[in-house]
Amino acid sequence: MLMHHLRVLPLLVRMHVRSKMEYRGAFWLDRLAQILSYGSVFATIGILLARFDTLGGWTWPELALLFSFQLLAYSLGAAMSFVQLRELEELVRLGTYDTLLVKPFSPWAYLVFSGLNIGYAGHIILAAALMAWAVLSIDFVWSVWSASFFIAALVSATLLTGALITMIGATALIWVRSNHLFSIFFGFWELTRYPLNIFPGGIQLILITAVPLALTSSVPVGALLGKPIPILGGWAEPVSLVAGPIWVLMAIAHWRYATGKYQGAGG
Repeated sequence: MLMHHLRVLPLLVRMHVRSKMEYRGAFWLDRLAQILSYGSVFATIGILLARFDTLGGWTWPELALLFSFQLLAYSLGAAMSFVQLRELEELVRLGTYDTLLVKPFSPWAYLVFSGLNIGYAGHIILAAALMAWAVLSIDFVWSVWSASFFIAALVSATLLTGALITMIGATALIWVRSNHLFSIFFGFWELTRYPLNIFPGGIQLILITAVPLALTSSVPVGALLGKPIPILGGWAEPVSLVAGPIWVLMAIAHWRYATGKYQGAGG
């Protein structure tokens, strides 16, 4: 069964990419619009830094690294989950999710890989370019260990993002309606463009525990740069590395639980 899945997955991805690239001009214009949109967000941060030399003790290049890390981790994780799991609510409501249950294939794998969102290319291009500039501009001496930690933390943040989105989407199998939870997710996600220490203690605690999106941005980047990390302190580095795998296991358990509670469109 596993080998069957592995052979089919590339085919699903290839079919989806071909359908999305049918109108290439429109596709790349949309990506340009994304780059300009997120570029304007970073420009706003730049305006703040032009007025105040630092933000929570973070300089302009350090904030650029934070912003690019957050955006890249989100883009990679959401490409494998967001649109696919957001549409799950409609599949459940209309009863079309039942057709996936009779396929000789994992419903989750089919959803994710048949709808792989290459639309995040604009996010990834901007994040990678900004990250390259930030890495060269920050006052930091890189080593094999720091580079390895940076890459591992980015992978963990990507896994954490995908896991949280999967858990939100899977809730539709229980409640039918779950997309309102994405509004809460993105409300907190937008806060993680900024250093964790500028927020009140209650918000810091939420961003580390209940909605642990700080672990996809300021916690790993702050730990790398030697910034003081609220609440976690010296535990910031190991927590950043294990958060992704742990939340993936939680997402798997939640998906199985939600699948067991699913009763079909008729209840």
